[in-house]
Amino acid sequence: MDSRVRPWGIDNDYSPLRDVLLGRPDHYRWVDAGPILRRTLQNREHTGVAFDLGSALAQHAEMVSIYEDNGVICHYLDADEMLHRNFFARDSSAMTPWGALICHMQLKCRRADYVTAIRFYQDNDIPIWRHATAGHFEGGDFVILEPGLVLIGYCGERSEQEGAEQVAAWVRQEGWEAQVAPISREFVHMDGLVVPLAPKLLVACPDAMEDWLVAWLRDRGFGLVEVEYAEAKNLGVNLVSLGNDRVLSMESSKGLNSKLRALGFEVFDPDMSMFTLGGGGVHCLCQALRRDPAG
Repeated sequence: MDSRVRPWGIDNDYSPLRDVLLGRPDHYRWVDAGPILRRTLQNREHTGVAFDLGSALAQHAEMVSIYEDNGVICHYLDADEMLHRNFFARDSSAMTPWGALICHMQLKCRRADYVTAIRFYQDNDIPIWRHATAGHFEGGDFVILEPGLVLIGYCGERSEQEGAEQVAAWVRQEGWEAQVAPISREFVHMDGLVVPLAPKLLVACPDAMEDWLVAWLRDRGFGLVEVEYAEAKNLGVNLVSLGNDRVLSMESSKGLNSKLRALGFEVFDPDMSMFTLGGGGVHCLCQALRRDPAG
């Protein structure tokens, strides 16, 4: 690696994003893969929604163009017909200040996603920090709130308490604080409830969080841009901060997008319906590889 380039890793999830890990949804399809997609499949007789791969590929390409137009370098996991959901790059690994955490996924159709994640990090000389081994743990439950502080979730259906506690212990060994919290399985991962937006500012759905957790966040000085429950259950919280008051959100998050624009943020809101109906938003689709250090 060029010595002039800052090493890979992130100490926050809101400063300017420089490199991002994505996937290629070439083999995407809707299967029973968790509560969000299960709800889509069970209600489609009434909603009329249907999967269309061409639409999914076009939506993903629009998202990529937004990253590129904002100066973000996009990297990709290998597409694999057997690993047809590995393009949800948030969950097979998690980037940390110390290197990549390789995760241990619970869904049968995603258990081997770690293969393409490990291959990517090895091929790009990006250090691997740890491998989750004590129970299942997935990257969407690893939320760096700010330098020195990580919020770690588990719902049982995906990440388990044993896996979350193992990762939290490793974070504490590095001298950082880590808080573990249970979440409702309908939100799948913590990044369906809390996502950093800017220093001391989070997007969150307090109505779906335990009161003690909301109080814990406020006690640490975090302001919350609140998302209504109805919007959050459809992945309204699941956005990506691009840094410098720029946000990658989604067309479906209309209430949140209005609030963000009123706060002065530039909001990019592509239609990502093939993915939100399929179980993941734009935050689920990416893993930040490199951000500017927090000021």
